[in-house]
Amino acid sequence: MNMDFLQKELQDIDALGLRRSLKILEGPQGRSVSIDGRQVSNFCSNDYLGLAGDRRIRLAAIRTIEEYGFGSGASRLICGNMGPHEQLEEELAAFKGTESALAYSSGYMANTGIIPALMDRHAAVFSDKLNHASIIDGIILSRARLLRYPHLDMQALEGMLKTCPAGGRKLIVTDTVFSMDGDRAPLKEIVGLGRRYGALVMVDEAHAFGVLGEHGGGLAEELGIVHDVDIQMGTLSKAAGCFGAYVCGTKILREYLINKSRSFIYTTGMPPALAGAARAAVQIIRLDGSLRRRLQANSDHLHERLKAMGFDVMGSTTPIIPILVKDPAAAKAMSLRLLEQGMLVQAIRPPTVPTGTSRLRLTVTAGHDREDLDRLLAAFRGL
Repeated sequence: MNMDFLQKELQDIDALGLRRSLKILEGPQGRSVSIDGRQVSNFCSNDYLGLAGDRRIRLAAIRTIEEYGFGSGASRLICGNMGPHEQLEEELAAFKGTESALAYSSGYMANTGIIPALMDRHAAVFSDKLNHASIIDGIILSRARLLRYPHLDMQALEGMLKTCPAGGRKLIVTDTVFSMDGDRAPLKEIVGLGRRYGALVMVDEAHAFGVLGEHGGGLAEELGIVHDVDIQMGTLSKAAGCFGAYVCGTKILREYLINKSRSFIYTTGMPPALAGAARAAVQIIRLDGSLRRRLQANSDHLHERLKAMGFDVMGSTTPIIPILVKDPAAAKAMSLRLLEQGMLVQAIRPPTVPTGTSRLRLTVTAGHDREDLDRLLAAFRGL
């Protein structure tokens, strides 16, 4: 069989203005980055607290390499379970206020491992329509019945729960902060519906961990409902500036996933240096609230100014600030014009977002200063 269909499909993607390509960053992640030999302000990173290049985290990784080497050598159930893995999990459980934690190598692997381990073809999973792709893929792998409720629509969710046949497992799963919209899930209402209709509640705190809550624990912490959420998943690759993911919950949940979660069982353990670095990042998040306060001030400033300029930020209340454009070609053109002015702001187009909702996805970090923000706003005025 020849592979001519690849070229044909790429041509079709091109014709729709949806073809994507990779840019090479020539140096570390930060408030500004070098692309093609040119320094530009970085307003599309998930490095919310500016920790990706933090010296303390780099040193933690180096110290761990010196003690443990780099690779873990095997899956954690064979001989790849090392001290830094366990130390990271203890740190996460203490920070999140749960009995235990289990680390995964990525957020995608966590969601595609946790959901199929807990649900089966007799189960029903209720998922916000705008949940991350990894959640949807996890549900598909579980073979459970997928019921997608309209974004943030609690009336629709309750209607689905009411009509779901009695018996069998039920799970409500939601992002807490939605990665392309920057809005928040109505988590208190979701937890209430879960209790009323006998469904487990799982949250993905990827874009809330380190950002929301008094100590950066996420939306569940901010709302004071940590102990009402059955399964807390999140990533270490965004505000923590590292790599990997976690699930926090009861001790029995951890033991169950160690024995049933295929993406944990059948993969080499994360390099111990990553675990060591992530542990240092969690400690910084817990102890240094100044980063979070600076991030919030920057986020508030941009929200206020962009809305005053007439841009539609789509209900965002977080450092993820979408600028609705609708047309994919127009979004790409705006992104290129901003880049010409030294501002890296990516255009987000289908299939990442629904048709008709192409946008610029702007993110701000604690690393940006007021001069950075003012230059960005001046560039937006010129669009």
